[in-house]
Amino acid sequence: MSDELVKYRKDGAIATITLNRPEKYNTLRFEMLDELDAALGDANRDGAIKVIVLQGAGDSFCGGFDFSGGLEHYPGITEAGYDPGVDHHMVTNRYTSYITTFMGLWRGSKPTIAKVHGWAVGGGSELALAADIVVAADSARFGTPYSRVWGCHLTGMWIYRLGLAKAKYYALTGEWVSGKQAVDMELINFSYPLEALDQKVDELAQKLAKIPLTQLVSMKLIVNQAYDNMGLQSTQTLGPILDGAMRNTIEGRAFVRKAMDEGVKAAVIERDGPFGDYSQGAAEDQPRKRSELGLPSL
Repeated sequence: MSDELVKYRKDGAIATITLNRPEKYNTLRFEMLDELDAALGDANRDGAIKVIVLQGAGDSFCGGFDFSGGLEHYPGITEAGYDPGVDHHMVTNRYTSYITTFMGLWRGSKPTIAKVHGWAVGGGSELALAADIVVAADSARFGTPYSRVWGCHLTGMWIYRLGLAKAKYYALTGEWVSGKQAVDMELINFSYPLEALDQKVDELAQKLAKIPLTQLVSMKLIVNQAYDNMGLQSTQTLGPILDGAMRNTIEGRAFVRKAMDEGVKAAVIERDGPFGDYSQGAAEDQPRKRSELGLPSL
Protein backbone atom coordinates (compact mmCIF):
# COMPACT_ATOMS: atom_id res chain seq x y z
CA MET A 1 0.00 0.00 0.00
CA SER A 2 1.14 3.56 -0.64
CA ASP A 3 2.49 5.51 2.34
CA GLU A 4 0.21 8.38 1.34
CA LEU A 5 -2.78 8.74 3.63
CA VAL A 6 -4.49 10.63 0.80
CA LYS A 7 -3.81 9.98 -2.88
CA TYR A 8 -4.31 12.78 -5.37
CA ARG A 9 -4.39 12.68 -9.15
CA LYS A 10 -5.51 14.95 -11.96
CA ASP A 11 -6.95 13.87 -15.29
CA GLY A 12 -7.83 16.77 -17.53
CA ALA A 13 -10.40 18.93 -15.73
CA ILE A 14 -11.09 16.35 -13.02
CA ALA A 15 -9.17 15.96 -9.75
CA THR A 16 -9.63 12.74 -7.77
CA ILE A 17 -8.84 12.58 -4.06
CA THR A 18 -8.69 9.13 -2.45
CA LEU A 19 -8.72 8.44 1.29
CA ASN A 20 -6.00 5.80 1.56
CA ARG A 21 -6.19 3.76 4.76
CA PRO A 22 -8.11 0.79 3.34
CA GLU A 23 -6.98 -1.60 6.06
CA LYS A 24 -8.59 0.77 8.62
CA TYR A 25 -11.76 1.53 6.63
CA ASN A 26 -10.19 4.92 5.79
CA THR A 27 -10.85 6.12 9.32
CA LEU A 28 -9.67 9.66 9.94
CA ARG A 29 -6.63 10.90 11.81
CA PHE A 30 -5.52 14.51 11.94
CA GLU A 31 -2.50 13.96 9.70
CA MET A 32 -4.84 12.43 7.13
CA LEU A 33 -7.11 15.47 7.32
CA ASP A 34 -4.09 17.71 6.75
CA GLU A 35 -3.34 15.83 3.52
CA LEU A 36 -6.99 16.04 2.46
CA ASP A 37 -7.02 19.78 3.12
CA ALA A 38 -3.87 20.22 1.04
CA ALA A 39 -5.37 18.26 -1.88
CA LEU A 40 -8.56 20.31 -1.80
CA GLY A 41 -6.51 23.48 -1.75
CA ASP A 42 -4.44 22.40 -4.73
CA ALA A 43 -7.51 21.43 -6.76
CA ASN A 44 -9.25 24.72 -6.03
CA ARG A 45 -6.17 26.75 -6.96
CA ASP A 46 -5.47 24.86 -10.19
CA GLY A 47 -7.09 26.72 -13.08
CA ALA A 48 -7.31 23.55 -15.17
CA ILE A 49 -9.51 21.72 -12.64
CA LYS A 50 -13.28 22.07 -12.79
CA VAL A 51 -14.54 19.08 -10.76
CA ILE A 52 -13.29 17.30 -7.63
CA VAL A 53 -14.15 13.67 -6.82
CA LEU A 54 -13.62 12.29 -3.30
CA GLN A 55 -13.53 8.51 -2.79
CA GLY A 56 -12.18 5.86 -0.44
CA ALA A 57 -9.70 3.08 -1.17
CA GLY A 58 -10.54 -0.53 -0.44
CA ASP A 59 -13.97 -1.68 0.70
CA SER A 60 -15.31 1.49 2.35
CA PHE A 61 -15.55 5.23 1.86
CA CYS A 62 -14.81 6.20 5.47
CA GLY A 63 -15.58 4.60 8.82
CA GLY A 64 -15.42 7.89 10.73
CA PHE A 65 -12.67 8.96 13.12
CA ASP A 66 -10.07 6.39 14.12
CA PHE A 67 -10.68 5.13 17.65
CA SER A 68 -8.39 2.10 17.42
CA GLY A 69 -5.13 1.33 19.19
CA GLY A 70 -6.24 2.36 22.66
CA LEU A 71 -6.85 5.92 21.45
CA GLU A 72 -3.19 6.75 21.96
CA HIS A 73 -3.40 9.27 19.12
CA TYR A 74 -6.06 11.26 21.04
CA PRO A 75 -4.29 11.86 24.38
CA GLY A 76 -6.55 14.79 25.25
CA ILE A 77 -9.74 12.74 25.46
CA THR A 78 -8.70 10.25 28.11
CA GLU A 79 -10.74 10.44 31.28
CA ALA A 80 -7.86 11.78 33.37
CA GLY A 81 -6.77 14.47 30.96
CA TYR A 82 -9.91 15.56 29.13
CA ASP A 83 -10.57 19.30 29.28
CA PRO A 84 -13.85 20.46 27.68
CA GLY A 85 -12.54 24.02 27.42
CA VAL A 86 -9.57 22.93 25.34
CA ASP A 87 -11.92 20.81 23.23
CA HIS A 88 -14.18 23.81 22.53
CA HIS A 89 -11.17 25.90 21.61
CA MET A 90 -9.94 23.27 19.13
CA VAL A 91 -13.25 22.70 17.35
CA THR A 92 -14.16 26.38 16.99
CA ASN A 93 -10.71 27.53 15.82
CA ARG A 94 -10.60 27.48 12.02
CA TYR A 95 -6.88 26.63 12.12
CA THR A 96 -7.33 23.50 14.25
CA SER A 97 -10.91 22.36 13.60
CA TYR A 98 -11.57 19.37 11.34
CA ILE A 99 -14.82 21.05 10.30
CA THR A 100 -12.80 23.50 8.20
CA THR A 101 -11.43 20.57 6.17
CA PHE A 102 -14.77 18.79 5.91
CA MET A 103 -16.40 21.96 4.65
CA GLY A 104 -13.61 22.50 2.16
CA LEU A 105 -15.77 20.29 -0.05
CA TRP A 106 -18.65 22.73 0.38
CA ARG A 107 -16.91 26.10 0.61
CA GLY A 108 -14.33 25.54 -2.11
CA SER A 109 -15.78 27.13 -5.22
CA LYS A 110 -15.46 24.09 -7.51
CA PRO A 111 -18.13 21.37 -7.53
CA THR A 112 -17.35 18.27 -5.50
CA ILE A 113 -18.67 14.73 -5.87
CA ALA A 114 -18.46 12.17 -3.06
CA LYS A 115 -18.34 8.61 -4.40
CA VAL A 116 -19.46 6.39 -1.55
CA HIS A 117 -19.26 2.63 -1.17
CA GLY A 118 -19.17 0.43 1.90
CA TRP A 119 -19.36 2.31 5.18
CA ALA A 120 -19.81 6.09 5.44
CA VAL A 121 -20.54 6.41 9.13
CA GLY A 122 -19.96 8.90 11.90
CA GLY A 123 -17.48 11.50 10.72
CA GLY A 124 -17.30 9.64 7.41
CA SER A 125 -20.94 10.40 6.73
CA GLU A 126 -20.40 14.03 7.74
CA LEU A 127 -17.52 14.25 5.26
CA ALA A 128 -19.47 12.68 2.38
CA LEU A 129 -22.55 14.83 2.93
CA ALA A 130 -20.47 18.02 2.78
CA ALA A 131 -19.89 17.37 -0.93
CA ASP A 132 -22.11 19.10 -3.48
CA ILE A 133 -23.28 15.86 -5.07
CA VAL A 134 -23.22 12.46 -3.35
CA VAL A 135 -23.33 9.28 -5.43
CA ALA A 136 -23.32 5.93 -3.64
CA ALA A 137 -23.48 2.23 -4.19
CA ASP A 138 -26.95 0.84 -3.49
CA SER A 139 -25.40 -1.23 -0.70
CA ALA A 140 -23.47 1.63 0.93
CA ARG A 141 -24.29 2.41 4.54
CA PHE A 142 -24.73 5.95 5.88
CA GLY A 143 -25.23 6.41 9.60
CA THR A 144 -24.45 8.23 12.83
CA PRO A 145 -23.83 5.60 15.52
CA TYR A 146 -22.42 8.45 17.63
CA SER A 147 -26.07 9.41 18.20
CA ARG A 148 -26.14 6.66 20.85
CA VAL A 149 -23.04 7.64 22.80
CA TRP A 150 -19.99 9.90 22.55
CA GLY A 151 -20.99 12.29 19.80
CA CYS A 152 -23.28 14.79 18.10
CA HIS A 153 -23.88 16.07 14.56
CA LEU A 154 -20.81 17.97 13.38
CA THR A 155 -21.41 19.64 10.01
CA GLY A 156 -25.20 19.67 10.30
CA MET A 157 -25.53 18.28 6.79
CA TRP A 158 -27.74 15.42 7.99
CA ILE A 159 -30.14 18.13 9.15
CA TYR A 160 -29.98 20.43 6.14
CA ARG A 161 -30.26 17.65 3.57
CA LEU A 162 -33.37 16.10 5.18
CA GLY A 163 -36.83 17.33 6.13
CA LEU A 164 -37.73 17.74 9.80
CA ALA A 165 -39.35 14.34 10.34
CA LYS A 166 -36.45 12.28 9.04
CA ALA A 167 -33.73 14.59 10.39
CA LYS A 168 -35.17 14.27 13.89
CA TYR A 169 -35.70 10.49 13.65
CA TYR A 170 -32.18 9.64 12.51
CA ALA A 171 -30.62 12.13 14.92
CA LEU A 172 -32.36 10.37 17.81
CA THR A 173 -31.90 6.74 16.74
CA GLY A 174 -28.57 6.74 14.92
CA GLU A 175 -29.88 4.10 12.54
CA TRP A 176 -28.12 3.54 9.21
CA VAL A 177 -29.63 3.82 5.75
CA SER A 178 -28.48 2.16 2.55
CA GLY A 179 -27.38 4.10 -0.50
CA LYS A 180 -30.69 3.29 -2.17
CA GLN A 181 -32.69 4.41 0.87
CA ALA A 182 -30.60 7.57 1.10
CA VAL A 183 -31.68 8.51 -2.44
CA ASP A 184 -35.33 7.80 -1.70
CA MET A 185 -35.25 10.07 1.36
CA GLU A 186 -33.26 12.74 -0.55
CA LEU A 187 -30.22 12.55 1.70
CA ILE A 188 -28.02 11.97 -1.36
CA ASN A 189 -28.37 12.37 -5.12
CA PHE A 190 -27.95 8.96 -6.79
CA SER A 191 -27.19 5.32 -6.07
CA TYR A 192 -26.21 2.48 -8.38
CA PRO A 193 -25.11 -1.15 -8.12
CA LEU A 194 -21.56 -1.28 -6.82
CA GLU A 195 -20.32 -2.67 -10.14
CA ALA A 196 -21.56 0.46 -11.96
CA LEU A 197 -20.51 3.10 -9.41
CA ASP A 198 -17.11 3.99 -10.90
CA GLN A 199 -18.53 4.45 -14.39
CA LYS A 200 -21.53 6.48 -13.25
CA VAL A 201 -19.43 8.87 -11.19
CA ASP A 202 -16.97 9.30 -14.05
CA GLU A 203 -19.85 10.08 -16.45
CA LEU A 204 -21.20 12.70 -14.03
CA ALA A 205 -17.78 14.30 -13.54
CA GLN A 206 -17.22 14.40 -17.30
CA LYS A 207 -20.65 16.01 -17.77
CA LEU A 208 -19.85 18.78 -15.27
CA ALA A 209 -16.42 19.29 -16.82
CA LYS A 210 -18.09 20.33 -20.10
CA ILE A 211 -19.60 23.39 -18.41
CA PRO A 212 -17.60 26.64 -18.10
CA LEU A 213 -15.92 26.96 -14.72
CA THR A 214 -17.44 30.38 -14.10
CA GLN A 215 -20.92 28.89 -14.51
CA LEU A 216 -20.16 26.02 -12.12
CA VAL A 217 -18.75 28.39 -9.52
CA SER A 218 -21.68 30.81 -9.76
CA MET A 219 -24.39 28.16 -9.55
CA LYS A 220 -22.69 26.46 -6.61
CA LEU A 221 -22.33 29.79 -4.81
CA ILE A 222 -25.98 30.79 -5.10
CA VAL A 223 -27.22 27.46 -3.73
CA ASN A 224 -24.66 27.48 -0.91
CA GLN A 225 -25.57 31.04 0.03
CA ALA A 226 -29.21 30.07 0.48
CA TYR A 227 -28.20 27.38 3.00
CA ASP A 228 -25.76 29.69 4.76
CA ASN A 229 -28.67 32.11 5.19
CA MET A 230 -30.55 29.28 6.95
CA GLY A 231 -27.94 29.25 9.71
CA LEU A 232 -25.56 26.55 8.53
CA GLN A 233 -22.52 28.27 10.04
CA SER A 234 -24.06 28.63 13.51
CA THR A 235 -25.17 24.99 13.43
CA GLN A 236 -21.58 23.99 12.65
CA THR A 237 -20.38 25.97 15.65
CA LEU A 238 -22.81 24.39 18.11
CA GLY A 239 -22.57 20.81 16.79
CA PRO A 240 -18.85 20.23 17.47
CA ILE A 241 -19.14 21.89 20.90
CA LEU A 242 -21.94 19.47 21.83
CA ASP A 243 -19.92 16.63 20.31
CA GLY A 244 -17.11 17.47 22.73
CA ALA A 245 -19.52 17.67 25.66
CA MET A 246 -20.80 14.18 24.86
CA ARG A 247 -17.26 12.89 25.39
CA ASN A 248 -17.47 14.06 29.00
CA THR A 249 -20.77 12.45 30.02
CA ILE A 250 -20.85 9.43 32.33
CA GLU A 251 -21.72 7.21 29.37
CA GLY A 252 -19.14 8.87 27.16
CA ARG A 253 -16.38 8.26 29.69
CA ALA A 254 -17.45 4.63 30.03
CA PHE A 255 -17.29 4.23 26.24
CA VAL A 256 -13.73 5.62 26.20
CA ARG A 257 -12.62 3.41 29.09
CA LYS A 258 -13.93 0.31 27.37
CA ALA A 259 -12.29 1.26 24.07
CA MET A 260 -8.98 1.89 25.83
CA ASP A 261 -9.05 -1.20 28.05
CA GLU A 262 -10.69 -3.78 25.77
CA GLY A 263 -10.36 -2.28 22.30
CA VAL A 264 -12.72 -0.32 20.08
CA LYS A 265 -14.45 -3.51 18.92
CA ALA A 266 -15.68 -4.26 22.44
CA ALA A 267 -17.00 -0.70 22.82
CA VAL A 268 -18.81 -0.90 19.47
CA ILE A 269 -20.36 -4.27 20.36
CA GLU A 270 -21.72 -2.81 23.57
CA ARG A 271 -23.05 0.27 21.75
CA ASP A 272 -24.63 -1.35 18.69
CA GLY A 273 -25.34 -4.87 19.90
CA PRO A 274 -28.74 -4.00 21.43
CA PHE A 275 -29.81 -2.53 18.08
CA GLY A 276 -28.42 -5.32 15.89
CA ASP A 277 -27.03 -2.97 13.25
CA TYR A 278 -23.75 -1.65 11.82
CA SER A 279 -21.04 -4.26 12.46
CA GLN A 280 -23.44 -6.11 14.75
CA GLY A 281 -26.04 -6.52 12.01
CA ALA A 282 -26.86 -9.63 10.04
CA ALA A 283 -24.60 -10.68 7.17
CA GLU A 284 -27.18 -9.61 4.60
CA ASP A 285 -27.18 -6.11 6.08
CA GLN A 286 -23.44 -5.56 5.54
CA PRO A 287 -22.24 -3.49 2.55
CA ARG A 288 -21.01 -5.27 -0.54
CA LYS A 289 -17.21 -5.27 -0.92
CA ARG A 290 -15.25 -4.18 -3.94
CA SER A 291 -12.61 -6.79 -3.16
CA GLU A 292 -15.12 -9.64 -3.33
CA LEU A 293 -16.30 -8.45 -6.75
CA GLY A 294 -12.79 -8.15 -8.14
CA LEU A 295 -13.06 -4.38 -8.51
CA PRO A 296 -9.91 -2.25 -8.17
CA SER A 297 -9.14 -0.89 -4.70
CA LEU A 298 -9.04 2.73 -5.96
